Amino acid sequence: MRRRAILCLALLLAPLAAWTEEVVLGLSQDEVAITATFDGSTLLIFGAVKRETPIPTGSSLEVIMTLTGPAEPVDVRRKSRRMGIWVNTDGVELSSAPSFYAVASTAPLADILSATEDLRHRITVHRALSTVGASTAVTDVANFTDALIRIRTDEELYQSRESAVKLDEETLFRTSLDLPANLVEGSYSTRIFLLRDKQVVDRYDTTIEVHKVGLERWLFTLAHEKPLVYGIMSLVIAIVAGWSASAAFRMFQS
Repeated sequence: MRRRAILCLALLLAPLAAWTEEVVLGLSQDEVAITATFDGSTLLIFGAVKRETPIPTGSSLEVIMTLTGPAEPVDVRRKSRRMGIWVNTDGVELSSAPSFYAVASTAPLADILSATEDLRHRITVHRALSTVGASTAVTDVANFTDALIRIRTDEELYQSRESAVKLDEETLFRTSLDLPANLVEGSYSTRIFLLRDKQVVDRYDTTIEVHKVGLERWLFTLAHEKPLVYGIMSLVIAIVAGWSASAAFRMFQS
């Protein structure tokens, strides 16, 4: 009886073992430096699928990649016209919203990702936003999250690039993501998902550091650690600039 149970268990686990596939990832860079002249960057993500058995048949392999910036609470306000003036009225505070979010895939997400897996791993842009703790006085929270997604999509802070991942022979994959100039400093989480039959069969996580360097870093540190010195320096620069402009103007008039 015991031997029969072991045999049944082995038969059940055999398909899972045959489907074992792992991600081997590569990045064109593991950090992004923000300088005074930084106007954006392009990140190349590439990798391979490691497997101990032949490529499974009967289902196609799909790849999804996400890049997530530091999360922060966001207060989304609705403007309404009152007495001829546009003012903020209703609002929803999202407990956590990524400052940057990009998702790329080998095919349209609706065709390769189940709703259950999306809920579990928070892959699509809507799932990446957390509405926990949102104001209960507002009944249309979805409209506020849609507005935030629309605004940040226009700013290239939220990107959905379906069918942008190239997959060769179900083994090698690659894509590129455009990073805008208005990036927030911090650790950016990179996730790679392998899927078959709309189910995640493997996941790989790594991070990319985004930070200011040079003059940008010095001014940022000075403003946050020594605000009095930063304020005095800004005042002196403003006075000198004003005096220089006035002197130049008088010189050209004479």
